[in-house]
Amino acid sequence: MKRKPIAYVLSDSVGETAELVMKAGLSQFNNGEYKIQRIPYVDDTKTIDEALQLAEQEAGIIGFTIVNPSLREYINKKARKLDIEVIDIMGPMLKSMEQAFDEKPKLEPGLVHKLDKEYFKKVEAIEFAVKYDDGRDPRGISHADIILIGVSRTSKTPLSQYLALKRYKVANIPIVPEVDPPEELFHVNPKKCIGLRINPEKLNGIRKERLKALGLGNQATYADMERIQKELAYFDKIIQKIGCQVVDVSNKAVEETANIVIHYMQSQKLS
Repeated sequence: MKRKPIAYVLSDSVGETAELVMKAGLSQFNNGEYKIQRIPYVDDTKTIDEALQLAEQEAGIIGFTIVNPSLREYINKKARKLDIEVIDIMGPMLKSMEQAFDEKPKLEPGLVHKLDKEYFKKVEAIEFAVKYDDGRDPRGISHADIILIGVSRTSKTPLSQYLALKRYKVANIPIVPEVDPPEELFHVNPKKCIGLRINPEKLNGIRKERLKALGLGNQATYADMERIQKELAYFDKIIQKIGCQVVDVSNKAVEETANIVIHYMQSQKLS
């Protein structure tokens, strides 16, 4: 069996840029099948030596975004001795820009994130999604860009995280017949609310699998069809009261649902 090629990505910051560039290149080879191991915050020769040793053992390649000239030179020189293919992603670009602008680069790691407001917006959205996940704190409802509403196992959490990567602040609220939804839910703009509907048979199958993963019998009330019908009826009652948009997630991947939600938000001029 042919082994997947492996690439080690070194960076003096988080390594996102290096990984994206390497992925773009690797996708053109071996039917796009490859492994990437990111090694962030590289600021010493010891870490570089360890990465080179791994690449030598695994017959891998190295791509790096390091602004320190001495560390770049160290990698290139050691790699030549070990006959390891290395790709200096940042070096040639900095050299060309220095000549074009007739100005020395700052050589400060991570500046792209310090200057990128969108990056900080994404981080803030991810932190928001974690903080206000699963109705943990209803105060998040009034500050959210999107409020997801649904019974258990309708992908509220993964959908929140995916939308957060698109820089939306998302709160999600579980609907349980025995618990009244937070009052804040009925005072927020209903156009910000999205109900996640699912058909009972699909939900039954998902919950049975969940119980199996937890080592519990599938006869538990959680996966009982009568219980599921009760939860979904209560969900419909709440959604009707709010008067919000509903998306059927029964046979949709998280990405597909997210695109529907985003397009809806854009059509309502809420994003």
